[in-house]
Amino acid sequence: MGKEIERKFLVKDDRWRSGACGMECSQGYLAAGPPVSVRVRIMDDRAVLTIKKGVASIVRDEYEYSIPLGDAQCMLAELCEGCPIEKTRYIVMHEGHKWEIDVFHGHNEGLIVAEVELQEEEEPFVKPPWLGEEVSGDPRYLNSHLTKHPFRLWRNG
Repeated sequence: MGKEIERKFLVKDDRWRSGACGMECSQGYLAAGPPVSVRVRIMDDRAVLTIKKGVASIVRDEYEYSIPLGDAQCMLAELCEGCPIEKTRYIVMHEGHKWEIDVFHGHNEGLIVAEVELQEEEEPFVKPPWLGEEVSGDPRYLNSHLTKHPFRLWRNG
């Protein structure tokens, strides 16, 4: 079993885009928790099934398995709850840490989130200048929550 230790932030401007390369991502949830979520994701030509269980606000148990692309496409079309998550994921290195910036499309258009995975909960890292407010502890920004409560419905309220 793996542990995911992740901090999540809103992105306040586009300075991160210089040199960033993106991959299209579609994902949906067979179970959207809490405390357990079961996700199917297609990123480029790779498909995975991921099971996560929340332990603390930034720590989750995580199990991830490669699955056939056709199975993932079928699951996304027929088995997932709520609206699909559609986004472009960009990878940006900053001061020795890999940042994943998700630019959401579709029902969550307008939302841009940056995540950094850490080895330890208290691991220090240098915040890039384009980071905004930290939302690690806010469940509204979990992808599993966004499938049932899309950003476009709550961003103005």
